[in-house]
Amino acid sequence: MNILTKDKNTKKSILADSALLLVALIWGGGFVAVKDALNNNISPFYLMSMRFLIGSVILSVVFYKKFIKITKKEMTAGAIIGIFLFGGFAFQTIALKYTVPGKQAFITGTYVVMVPFFEWIIYRKNPGWGHIIAAVMTCIGIGLLTLNQQLSVNLGDILTLICAVFFALHIIAIGKFSKGCDTIILSIVQLWTAGFISLACAVIFEKVPSSISFNAFLGVMYLAVFSTMLAFLMQTVAQKYASPAHAAIILSQESLFGCIFSVILLGENFTVKMVLGCVIIFFAILMSVLRSSK
Repeated sequence: MNILTKDKNTKKSILADSALLLVALIWGGGFVAVKDALNNNISPFYLMSMRFLIGSVILSVVFYKKFIKITKKEMTAGAIIGIFLFGGFAFQTIALKYTVPGKQAFITGTYVVMVPFFEWIIYRKNPGWGHIIAAVMTCIGIGLLTLNQQLSVNLGDILTLICAVFFALHIIAIGKFSKGCDTIILSIVQLWTAGFISLACAVIFEKVPSSISFNAFLGVMYLAVFSTMLAFLMQTVAQKYASPAHAAIILSQESLFGCIFSVILLGENFTVKMVLGCVIIFFAILMSVLRSSK
């Protein structure tokens, strides 16, 4: 029986890791979709409200039998996760107005190094020297990636680094709540929460888009259906079988996919210094992978 249970858990872990890697691939394409939508005159908060609300409506319809049985605990947990989700995407989407997708993808990926430190603060779980060295390497990589000749940092890079903090907290929150709640309901509530906050900010701070081009519409639908509805459902379910640090490692591969998509689809150019920064960040992430697998 123990062997059968172990094999069953191993299969679930493999499926969970595969799902998280697919999420990273989908999110990598999302950097390009967001940039394209912003370039077609869709403001950041309206873009966020459309992607989250469309995704939440679809999930609510598909899983309405589950959703109508929601508990107060699931509502609270989903709302907390949704607030972190909103924070991450708010800073990330606004930041893309001031920086390029491939560069942002790598800076966003630094949340993989942040997660063990937040776990240390919250759960008193020592990250160890491996993660500390990885954090230092990440700082060096970000410096090479973002600092110009005047040693100043682009506004978009600063906002992206803040978004990485929110994404790290989002992953930890999912890890905390997913094991005691229905993950599908958590997915729905977090999207509704992020969607309503985004819509409120859009109404207060932005003008309603006068028109949406066909390319922008395609970008919004990709973000709503794939990057939002499908990806966050898969992430929330998969994290029942993976620790926050382990999940962060796999999800951080979105930075690699985002860079690849940006070069292929947008013709984005990288300087030697920026490539070196990406390489250092990649090895810092790899070091976190090796430390977390022990």
